[in-house]
Amino acid sequence: MTLNSHGLFAERVTEVKHYTDRLFRFRVTRPQSLRFRSGEFVMLGLPSDGKPLLRAYSIASPSWDESLEFFSIKVPGGPLTEKLQNIKPGDEILLRPKTTGTLVHDALTPGKRLFMLSTGTGIAPFISIMRDPETYEKFENLILTHTCRSVAELQYGFECVEETKNDPLIGELAQEHLLHFASTTREASANQGRITQLMQDRSFFKALNLKFLDPAHDRIMLCGSMAMIKDVKSIIEPLGFIEGSSHQPGSFVIERAFVG
Repeated sequence: MTLNSHGLFAERVTEVKHYTDRLFRFRVTRPQSLRFRSGEFVMLGLPSDGKPLLRAYSIASPSWDESLEFFSIKVPGGPLTEKLQNIKPGDEILLRPKTTGTLVHDALTPGKRLFMLSTGTGIAPFISIMRDPETYEKFENLILTHTCRSVAELQYGFECVEETKNDPLIGELAQEHLLHFASTTREASANQGRITQLMQDRSFFKALNLKFLDPAHDRIMLCGSMAMIKDVKSIIEPLGFIEGSSHQPGSFVIERAFVG
């Protein structure tokens, strides 16, 4: 696919699924020349009369997938999401040809356990990472957490974990090495509370029969609300965890791109 006059790929929506009045997933065709690392994000938007409006969206599909998957929130009055939530198969989506992001393997030093802590649509890059065979080569265990307000908002995560565990390529690895922990902050559920609270009172670790965090062999990725990221940092930095980047790998990384 060639670039349009704005230097963007013009791709087609192939699938849309709405989960709640706030959340939906969609898939689009992938430009043959687009290369990315699992966990990265891309600038995505819709055609307009003037300059296209673009926002950062984490790619939820792994780097080997032939299409691109995204998980989006619907922001009332949001310049992009107000229109994006109405897309249908066949509609056009614009993509910048370059991807970037810090939630990649290269930003972490070698370790044994990979904790992927997310809230809301922050789960998207971790869906990509847990679908990538390379992740299972680098880590012995993957622990995915997803915290939302209600049970319905957790459905995408459950759906993707099930798809991953039944995947012909990595299903067996995921069944053996991937753990999933979902919690709610408002609606009653099996695991209720903010993930930071559940980490501090150790109920999160007890639920999965895990030892507490150890910077010597644990690695952490964070994506979601700024409050969650700030609170997790206040827990892990005193333990000796050091923030990393692709240029200077560390024991934890944060994604700072947000959708609006």
